[in-house]
Amino acid sequence: MVSEPDEGIYHALNKGLSLASGDVVGFLHADDFYADPEVLTRVAEAFADDSVDAVYGDLVYVNKSDPDKVIRYWKAGHFEFSKLARGWMPPHPTFYVRRTVYERFGGFDTSFHIAADYDCMLRMLSQANLNVRYIPEVLVKMRVGGKSNRSLKNILIKMNEDARALKKNGVGGLGTLVGKNLSKVPQFFRRSK
Repeated sequence: MVSEPDEGIYHALNKGLSLASGDVVGFLHADDFYADPEVLTRVAEAFADDSVDAVYGDLVYVNKSDPDKVIRYWKAGHFEFSKLARGWMPPHPTFYVRRTVYERFGGFDTSFHIAADYDCMLRMLSQANLNVRYIPEVLVKMRVGGKSNRSLKNILIKMNEDARALKKNGVGGLGTLVGKNLSKVPQFFRRSK
């Protein structure tokens, strides 16, 4: 284990990538936790198929002090390339990728302060022609209050960075950005099983 100063979240994630020795890489952030003890078993079972490049599932945002209280349910749904231009993206904390994909397409662009995960997933999903597998279950619970939605200022920074990521990766435009943000509204009304 390495614990040392870094230059922000994405710099730290890139350091983790450089140290990763396994075949598959996923990130569980400080305030996130697995929905149940079998999550990684199900992810590993999906990667047992050598043709699978990436795996993801659903995510719930939970109350910071009461992790059993669901605030938002992000049902990702099956991957289709055309969904990217409508603002669709899997939840990053549920996104597992073969290390060889990171080696081919790179890690996180640290010029982004809030949306480097979105940029990275866009790069991979729009250019890599990956075989992507969806696990239709909640894999991760995330406590509300993360960096991207901590304040109105951060939300505006994230929207600006999302627009930059879309342009950089040649995926959609203003309509995509609007779709990405509007797609979050039903998440507040949907509940997991």
